[in-house]
Amino acid sequence: MKEISPGITIDPDIRGGKPVLSGTRVPVDLVLGKLAGGASYKEIKKEYELTQGQILAALGYAAQIASDEQVRAIL
Repeated sequence: MKEISPGITIDPDIRGGKPVLSGTRVPVDLVLGKLAGGASYKEIKKEYELTQGQILAALGYAAQIASDEQVRAIL
């Protein structure tokens, strides 16, 4: 298991190496998808037994990935 961001780990034996919230098997993309779909923090916390800090870790990881992305316009 390797921590790739605060609160986010990867492990080839858990979810095929997808980023998950540390100490869980909950993939980051699942949490982000739920938030994007309109789910509240409260709903996600209850459904997956997460803390607000874990949800914020998923958002922080997404922000980190987005800030590292380079997009070049082709005109």
